Amino acid sequence: MRILVQKFGGSSLTTQDCRERAIHHIAKAHREGYALVVVVSAMGRKGDPYATDTLLQMIQENGDKLPPRETDLLLHTGEIISAAVLCSMLHARGIKSTVLTGGQANIITSDDYTNAYVYTIDPNRIKQELERGHVVIVPGFQGRTVDWEITTLGRGGSDTTATALGVALGAEMVDIFTDVNGIMTADPRIVEEAQPLTSVTYTEICNMAHLGAKVIHPRAVEIAMQTNVPIRVRSTFSDDPGTLVSSLQYAGQMDGQINDRLVIGIAHVENLTQIKVFAKEGQYDTQLHVFKAMATNGISVDFINVNPRGVAYTVHDRMADKASGILSEMGYEPQLLRECAKVSVIGAGIAGVPGVMAQIVEALTNHDIPILQSADSHTTIWVLVRQTDMVKAVRALHRQFQLHKRTAESQTYTSESKTN
Repeated sequence: MRILVQKFGGSSLTTQDCRERAIHHIAKAHREGYALVVVVSAMGRKGDPYATDTLLQMIQENGDKLPPRETDLLLHTGEIISAAVLCSMLHARGIKSTVLTGGQANIITSDDYTNAYVYTIDPNRIKQELERGHVVIVPGFQGRTVDWEITTLGRGGSDTTATALGVALGAEMVDIFTDVNGIMTADPRIVEEAQPLTSVTYTEICNMAHLGAKVIHPRAVEIAMQTNVPIRVRSTFSDDPGTLVSSLQYAGQMDGQINDRLVIGIAHVENLTQIKVFAKEGQYDTQLHVFKAMATNGISVDFINVNPRGVAYTVHDRMADKASGILSEMGYEPQLLRECAKVSVIGAGIAGVPGVMAQIVEALTNHDIPILQSADSHTTIWVLVRQTDMVKAVRALHRQFQLHKRTAESQTYTSESKTN
C-alpha cells in the first residue's frame, strides 16, 4: 500500500465550507490510489463549541479543580466529534471510512495526563481497515496507557499523532493541512514581503517552530526526522503543494534542486524579560544557585549567557516578578529589563560561514536597534532587542539576507542551470 497521512487542524474544520475543503483533499488522494489515514483536531478555536480551549474554559469557570485524568476524559471528546462528522461526510460521498480513537488505534502513551508522550504504536488495526479499502480517521491529540486509561498529548498533539502514525505505518508522506499556504520566510503579518518556502530541512523547521513560528509543532517534526518521513505543510484552502520538510537529500530528489541557502527565515518571540544577576564577591557558582532556584520554582529560562561576573537570561514577562522576588530573597540584586523580544536568524547554511553575525550587526545598527544580548548555534543566531524594536528588526534582517526575493530564484538553483 502507498500510505498517506493527512492531518487537518481546527481552523480547517471550523465551518461546513472548511470541512468541504478537507473532504476535497481526502477525495483527491483517495482517487490517486493512496491508502489514507486522516488525523483531525477539534473544530475551531477558543469560543467555538467543541474547541479544546473552549472545553478548558468550562473547567476553569467551575474552579479549575478537575483532576488531570478526568480532564483528559473531557478534552479528548473534541477530536472525536470532528472525526465522526468527517466520517459522515465521506460516507455521504460514497467513500467508506472508519473512525478509530487514539486508544483503538493502539497509540500507547505515558500516563502523564494532559501532556503524555507516545511510547509506541501498534499499527495492525489501522492496516486491517486500510486493506478493506476504508479511509481511517483518527482523532488527534490522544492515546491510551497500557492500562487503557485515556490520555492527551498536550499542545501540538494532533501534529504529533500524525507524524507518529506516519512513522509507524511507513507512510510515503505526512500532509499537515492548516490555514496558511506553507512555511514563510517570516511572519507575513509583520513582513509583507515574506515569501513561501518550497522546502526546508527538519532541523530548520524545528528551530523555526521552537523560536516562534507556529505552523507545526517541533515534537511532530522530531518524530518524523527519526525515520526520514517527509512532511508537507499545506493550506486546506488551495491545491498548492506547500512546503516540503525533509532531509536535504530527499528535498533534492523531490524537486531537482540543489540547496545553496545561507538563511531560510527570521523568527521572533515577544514578551520576554531580561534578567542579569551579578556574582557576589568571591562567589564562583552563581549560575548553579540561580538556575537551580529557577528550576525548583518552575520558571523556564532561555537565552542564557554565563560569565565569571554573573549570568544573564530571559524569562517570560509574566514570570518576571516571581523570578525577581526569588533572587532578592537569595540576597542578589537582579537587574530586570522588561518588554524584550528574541529575534532569530535561521538556516542550516550558517554553519561555518564567516560574516553572518557581521551582517546581522550591520542591519540592526543601520536601523538604530541596540543588541541587548546574543547567542548562536550551528543553525541559528539569536539577538535580544527591545520589544518596541522587534518589528523593525525582523524587517531589517529579512531584507539584509534578501529573503524578500522569490526564494526559488534567489536561494536555490537547479542542476540544469549549474551545468550551464
